[in-house]
Amino acid sequence: MTTALSHRTPISTPKSIVALLVGSLFVWPAAASAADKQIRPFIGSTFGGQTTFLDLDSATGKPNIVFGVSAVVLGEVFGVDVDLADAPGFFEGNDHLYLNSRVTTLTGNVVIAAPRHLTEYVLRPYFVGGAGLMRIHADDYFGAFTVERVRPAFDLGGGVLMFFTNTLGASFEVRRFQNFYTTSDDAGLTLTGSERLSFWRAGLSLAIRY
Repeated sequence: MTTALSHRTPISTPKSIVALLVGSLFVWPAAASAADKQIRPFIGSTFGGQTTFLDLDSATGKPNIVFGVSAVVLGEVFGVDVDLADAPGFFEGNDHLYLNSRVTTLTGNVVIAAPRHLTEYVLRPYFVGGAGLMRIHADDYFGAFTVERVRPAFDLGGGVLMFFTNTLGASFEVRRFQNFYTTSDDAGLTLTGSERLSFWRAGLSLAIRY
């Protein structure tokens, strides 16, 4: 079993997170009119996970496949992105004590990148950070430790982007995801009485301009 750090981060309400994501949709059209619009389907792996939830298979810290898609609007330096990712089997290990599990994240982010006019067809580094929601699901074999949570969360990371043609490119990035501190509704599901899950995600994406 793995345990998250004891440092407590003040919680944001799910309503405020939803408002942030909805607000980004209103900003999107104005930004898109003068910026680079991209769709980035990706595949990757989670790693370095920590949690206060019962980790019956000791699988949280191990690599686990993740896939998803990002929609990005990127200007000369600044941009926004909406990122959706799913990691099936997140809590499942060799002991097979979980029947099924997954962690799904949806975040809206601010992107800061190297100037486009200097890096159009070379590696373009960027930083990304924002907030959203994390869904945590796990069904154990005995039905005693089922987890079903949707929690406010944040992500922070960076990557590099390169276009090979005017429309096709690729990016590689690493992000860290963590839910905001919450007190557990069911102390029997956690080791500390609080609900915390954090992990890193590394992914390779196909970048498509449209």
